[in-house]
Amino acid sequence: MSLFKEFKDYVIKGNALDLAIGVILGTAFGAVVNGLVKDILMPPIGMLLGNVDFTNIYTQLNKAAVSLAPGTPLAAAEEQGAVVIAWGNWITTVITFVIVAFVLFLLVKGINAAKSINAKPVEEEVTVKTCPFCHTEIPVKASRCPHCTSQLEA
Repeated sequence: MSLFKEFKDYVIKGNALDLAIGVILGTAFGAVVNGLVKDILMPPIGMLLGNVDFTNIYTQLNKAAVSLAPGTPLAAAEEQGAVVIAWGNWITTVITFVIVAFVLFLLVKGINAAKSINAKPVEEEVTVKTCPFCHTEIPVKASRCPHCTSQLEA
Protein backbone atom coordinates (compact mmCIF):
# COMPACT_ATOMS: atom_id res chain seq x y z
CA MET A 1 0.00 0.00 0.00
CA SER A 2 2.84 2.42 0.75
CA LEU A 3 4.39 1.80 -2.70
CA PHE A 4 1.16 2.98 -4.35
CA LYS A 5 1.09 6.05 -2.08
CA GLU A 6 4.72 6.88 -2.96
CA PHE A 7 3.94 6.51 -6.67
CA LYS A 8 0.85 8.73 -6.33
CA ASP A 9 2.87 11.37 -4.48
CA TYR A 10 5.55 11.25 -7.20
CA VAL A 11 3.03 11.62 -10.03
CA ILE A 12 1.19 14.46 -8.33
CA LYS A 13 4.42 16.41 -7.78
CA GLY A 14 4.68 19.49 -9.97
CA ASN A 15 7.62 18.33 -12.07
CA ALA A 16 6.14 15.03 -13.26
CA LEU A 17 2.75 16.56 -13.98
CA ASP A 18 4.28 19.54 -15.78
CA LEU A 19 6.42 17.22 -17.89
CA ALA A 20 3.42 15.08 -18.85
CA ILE A 21 1.39 18.14 -19.82
CA GLY A 22 4.34 19.49 -21.83
CA VAL A 23 4.74 16.24 -23.75
CA ILE A 24 1.02 16.05 -24.54
CA LEU A 25 0.88 19.68 -25.67
CA GLY A 26 4.08 19.25 -27.70
CA THR A 27 2.63 16.22 -29.47
CA ALA A 28 -0.59 18.06 -30.25
CA PHE A 29 1.33 21.12 -31.45
CA GLY A 30 3.50 18.92 -33.67
CA ALA A 31 0.41 17.38 -35.24
CA VAL A 32 -1.03 20.84 -35.93
CA VAL A 33 2.21 22.03 -37.55
CA ASN A 34 2.52 18.82 -39.60
CA GLY A 35 -1.03 19.34 -40.86
CA LEU A 36 -0.29 22.99 -41.63
CA VAL A 37 2.80 22.14 -43.65
CA LYS A 38 1.45 19.03 -45.41
CA ASP A 39 -2.08 20.21 -46.16
CA ILE A 40 -1.83 24.00 -46.43
CA LEU A 41 1.72 25.12 -47.26
CA MET A 42 3.07 22.37 -49.51
CA PRO A 43 0.20 22.21 -52.07
CA PRO A 44 0.55 25.89 -53.12
CA ILE A 45 4.35 25.56 -53.18
CA GLY A 46 4.00 22.45 -55.34
CA MET A 47 1.55 24.27 -57.62
CA LEU A 48 3.97 27.19 -58.02
CA LEU A 49 6.72 24.73 -58.96
CA GLY A 50 4.64 23.12 -61.71
CA ASN A 51 2.14 20.87 -59.90
CA VAL A 52 4.80 19.01 -57.91
CA ASP A 53 3.54 16.60 -55.24
CA PHE A 54 6.28 16.58 -52.62
CA THR A 55 5.11 13.28 -51.12
CA ASN A 56 5.94 11.55 -54.42
CA ILE A 57 9.35 13.11 -55.07
CA TYR A 58 11.98 10.43 -54.69
CA THR A 59 15.09 8.98 -56.29
CA GLN A 60 15.22 5.26 -56.96
CA LEU A 61 18.53 3.60 -56.09
CA ASN A 62 17.96 0.10 -57.49
CA LYS A 63 16.75 0.83 -61.02
CA ALA A 64 18.33 -2.36 -62.38
CA ALA A 65 16.51 -4.61 -59.88
CA VAL A 66 13.06 -2.98 -60.00
CA SER A 67 11.66 -1.38 -63.13
CA LEU A 68 9.14 1.40 -62.39
CA ALA A 69 6.93 3.25 -64.81
CA PRO A 70 7.57 7.01 -64.93
CA GLY A 71 5.46 8.87 -62.36
CA THR A 72 4.97 5.86 -60.07
CA PRO A 73 3.82 7.10 -56.64
CA LEU A 74 6.20 6.58 -53.73
CA ALA A 75 3.93 4.10 -51.94
CA ALA A 76 3.63 1.95 -55.08
CA ALA A 77 7.39 2.09 -55.69
CA GLU A 78 8.13 0.93 -52.15
CA GLU A 79 5.46 -1.78 -52.47
CA GLN A 80 7.23 -3.13 -55.56
CA GLY A 81 10.49 -3.33 -53.60
CA ALA A 82 12.20 -0.23 -54.94
CA VAL A 83 14.89 1.26 -52.72
CA VAL A 84 14.30 5.01 -52.73
CA ILE A 85 15.48 8.24 -51.16
CA ALA A 86 12.24 10.10 -50.40
CA TRP A 87 13.70 13.59 -50.45
CA GLY A 88 10.28 15.21 -51.03
CA ASN A 89 9.19 13.97 -47.60
CA TRP A 90 12.49 15.22 -46.19
CA ILE A 91 11.84 18.73 -47.56
CA THR A 92 8.42 18.68 -45.88
CA THR A 93 10.02 17.58 -42.60
CA VAL A 94 12.62 20.37 -42.78
CA ILE A 95 9.90 22.99 -43.36
CA THR A 96 7.97 21.58 -40.39
CA PHE A 97 11.10 21.78 -38.22
CA VAL A 98 11.76 25.40 -39.22
CA ILE A 99 8.19 26.39 -38.34
CA VAL A 100 8.32 24.61 -34.96
CA ALA A 101 11.73 26.14 -34.15
CA PHE A 102 10.48 29.62 -35.09
CA VAL A 103 7.34 29.28 -32.96
CA LEU A 104 9.42 28.04 -30.00
CA PHE A 105 11.79 30.97 -30.48
CA LEU A 106 8.85 33.40 -30.38
CA LEU A 107 7.46 31.63 -27.31
CA VAL A 108 10.76 31.87 -25.41
CA LYS A 109 11.19 35.49 -26.49
CA GLY A 110 7.67 36.32 -25.24
CA ILE A 111 8.23 34.56 -21.91
CA ASN A 112 11.52 36.39 -21.40
CA ALA A 113 9.85 39.72 -22.21
CA ALA A 114 7.05 38.98 -19.73
CA LYS A 115 9.60 38.06 -17.05
CA SER A 116 11.54 41.29 -17.60
CA ILE A 117 8.36 43.39 -17.27
CA ASN A 118 7.50 41.85 -13.91
CA ALA A 119 11.06 41.70 -12.62
CA LYS A 120 12.10 44.28 -10.08
CA PRO A 121 15.30 46.11 -10.90
CA VAL A 122 18.21 44.69 -8.96
CA GLU A 123 19.94 47.32 -6.87
CA GLU A 124 23.66 46.92 -7.07
CA GLU A 125 25.41 46.78 -3.74
CA VAL A 126 27.88 49.63 -3.31
CA THR A 127 31.33 48.19 -2.67
CA VAL A 128 33.54 51.26 -3.20
CA LYS A 129 33.57 54.89 -2.17
CA THR A 130 35.75 57.86 -3.04
CA CYS A 131 38.30 59.21 -0.59
CA PRO A 132 37.34 62.86 0.15
CA PHE A 133 41.02 63.85 0.36
CA CYS A 134 42.75 62.23 -2.63
CA HIS A 135 39.66 61.20 -4.65
CA THR A 136 40.74 57.60 -5.24
CA GLU A 137 38.31 54.68 -5.04
CA ILE A 138 38.56 52.65 -1.85
CA PRO A 139 36.48 49.85 -0.26
CA VAL A 140 33.35 51.02 1.57
CA LYS A 141 34.47 49.36 4.82
CA ALA A 142 37.87 51.12 4.84
CA SER A 143 38.51 53.43 7.81
CA ARG A 144 41.76 54.79 6.39
CA CYS A 145 42.65 55.56 2.76
CA PRO A 146 45.39 53.17 1.56
CA HIS A 147 46.61 55.79 -0.93
CA CYS A 148 46.91 58.97 1.15
CA THR A 149 46.55 57.36 4.63
CA SER A 150 43.88 59.89 5.66
CA GLN A 151 41.54 58.91 8.48
CA LEU A 152 37.99 58.44 7.07
CA GLU A 153 34.73 59.06 8.83
CA ALA A 154 32.62 56.01 9.56
